[in-house]
Amino acid sequence: MTFDPDRVTTITFDSYSTLVDVDAAEAALADRVDRPEPVSKLWRARSLEYTFVANHIDAYQPFYEMNRDALQYALDAHGVDLSTAERDEILAVYHELDVFDDVREGIERLRNGGYPCYVVSNGNPEMLSSMIEHADIGDLIEDSISADEVRRFKPDAEIYRHAAGQTGTPIGKIAHVTAGWFDVMGARHAGMQGVRVDRKATPWEPFDGEPDLTIESFHELADALGV
Repeated sequence: MTFDPDRVTTITFDSYSTLVDVDAAEAALADRVDRPEPVSKLWRARSLEYTFVANHIDAYQPFYEMNRDALQYALDAHGVDLSTAERDEILAVYHELDVFDDVREGIERLRNGGYPCYVVSNGNPEMLSSMIEHADIGDLIEDSISADEVRRFKPDAEIYRHAAGQTGTPIGKIAHVTAGWFDVMGARHAGMQGVRVDRKATPWEPFDGEPDLTIESFHELADALGV
């Protein structure tokens, strides 16, 4: 599809990997793990896989707990034995992840252009609250909408429909901005326009169509909307 700026009245943003850099979590492993990179990658992958499976077997639990289980698996898979306190310290990094450089100024342009902006995330409310505070975007975000409210994770259509209801916007007038390929697909399937943030020049998934728009920074979305 082709992005249609005239249809957009509201913008929603994913959180992790879109507003804040989850790769920074690797630094929390570095002092405790000899080879932190593969542990970090497996941790992130399993965390997402658990949410996909949970949707199908009705095994919902808050994302922070999913993340805890995924970290434990990644450590076990690499033969790393850490205490509960050490694991908790690593998990706590999700409350203070580095924000991408374009985020604040990009969202500010969109807000000044008349587009209310929301966060729609798998993260539970406590995670989102601390993320928004640490990213210093609380004054720019209308509200955060969590999978915890419907007990369904992305890319299940229910979370996007719930977000539309919470924002008071017809779902077809929302542009959802995300770095997650599955999130783009989920948003589009539910009726939103899917805007892919590709900061790392990675290939798109070769099935189920294209994003409505692909950007490298939030400023490109503002440009596309003429603000």
